[in-house]
Amino acid sequence: MEFPSSSSSSSIFSPRPSDDTVFYAIYPDSPTATTTVTLQSLHLKILETLSPFTQDYIWQHQPFALSVSTPPNPSCPCPSSSHLPHLHGHLRFGDNLDDEWFAVFLLFQISQRFPSLSIRLWDSDGDFLLIEAAFHLPRWLNPDSAHHRLFLRDGSLHIVPRNRLPNPSLIDSLNFIVNSPHESLASDGIQRAVRKRISNYPEQARKNMHRVRVRVPVSVAQVLKHEPRLISLAVEGFYDRDIDTMKFASRMERFVERGKAEELVCVSVKMSRAMYAQLVQQRFQAPKCYPGMPARSEKEGFAEAELGMKIACGLEMMYQQRKRDGVEGKGSSWEAFRKSLESSGYFQGMLPGSSEYQRLMQSAQEYYRNTSLHSKASDLLNAPVRRIDEILALPHLVDDFKDQEVPPSDDDSWLYGGEEELNSVLMERQKEMELYDLKHKKKGKAKEGQDAGPSSASNADEFDPGDIAKTMQAFVHKLSSYKGAEAPEDRFV
Repeated sequence: MEFPSSSSSSSIFSPRPSDDTVFYAIYPDSPTATTTVTLQSLHLKILETLSPFTQDYIWQHQPFALSVSTPPNPSCPCPSSSHLPHLHGHLRFGDNLDDEWFAVFLLFQISQRFPSLSIRLWDSDGDFLLIEAAFHLPRWLNPDSAHHRLFLRDGSLHIVPRNRLPNPSLIDSLNFIVNSPHESLASDGIQRAVRKRISNYPEQARKNMHRVRVRVPVSVAQVLKHEPRLISLAVEGFYDRDIDTMKFASRMERFVERGKAEELVCVSVKMSRAMYAQLVQQRFQAPKCYPGMPARSEKEGFAEAELGMKIACGLEMMYQQRKRDGVEGKGSSWEAFRKSLESSGYFQGMLPGSSEYQRLMQSAQEYYRNTSLHSKASDLLNAPVRRIDEILALPHLVDDFKDQEVPPSDDDSWLYGGEEELNSVLMERQKEMELYDLKHKKKGKAKEGQDAGPSSASNADEFDPGDIAKTMQAFVHKLSSYKGAEAPEDRFV
């Protein structure tokens, strides 16, 4: 069997983004006049605009980012955009739905500050902004008919009407909203519903941050002092641990070099509320080599040390796994490549572990190492490893963190009172449904009073909630799944 050419491997075997990912694409007007230099300049201006909102924010998995895309670009997340110059990006929000809506807020900011841009955004549920405005949509608009119709422009939502473009391509829709913005402007009800969802930002983003006092080995304190955003990878390493990475935590070779002789220092760490929940709500036994912690009877001291221990173990597991995967050429892109070979019959039904299987596997690994995909994956995996090594190469002592005032932890009562917030959201949805039903019944009675004739244009445009019931249920499920941050008690205890 032949492998694909190296030039095509990046698009064919790129890892499939997870379901908890929001995508966005930004299209300048006059694409034929847009050059790489123009896009790069726009990119910098956008980053400068967003910096006041994002500079102190800790993202769950990855920061809001944009990449320049010039045609042809087969790796573009939206195939219909591959022939257009634009900026695009994607953001994995995981258990932290606030990250997704903060990204929506940022895209609205971009749209307002740069009125000559058109912006698309979508996630695994499709055009999720339409789900938010479900009770205000025209009857014809549903997930199947919404393709290439929803855009942000000049701070407002635009929907390309079906009667003007029955089956629009992306370029058709972009031209339409540029040349006929008044015809595509969404109704006031849709605008209000979506803007209400992001009306609390950026304050909500600040509220989503949680500061906590922890006791950690000095090496961990040093890393978080210089790169506080690495807390995201530390929590991810801890929360997504498996049997293999647990072996790294049992040795703590990078962050607890002196074993039990290490002294813990007290520092303040900022993270998202979702990260805090992921750490607090899992039981985890300290490795035997870990420094001694206060007795459980010292509730405050023990809680600070236990949380710090989880962060330290998460950093260790993340560091060692990325270091190993970067050297061996592993990681998510390699897994996608390997699975594609399996599905295409490359291993010819050989049993894993057999000599012939191993020979084929070695050939596949050698090929993969020679692709640009491997070098890019290795660079991404090794970047945090290199940065941590740079930081720990700097002089650092326990005394550097002693005698400094550490603020107390933020109140975490929100962690145990989420039911009230959830009920409030569900009640709001119920109220919207009742208002819709009341309006529908009134129109039904008015129709009964008519002798005959076709439905009015407004009736024809009414939205039927049944059209996207399944999608609405998925949205409500997302809202109610904050407990997803709470793992079963037997998760790798």
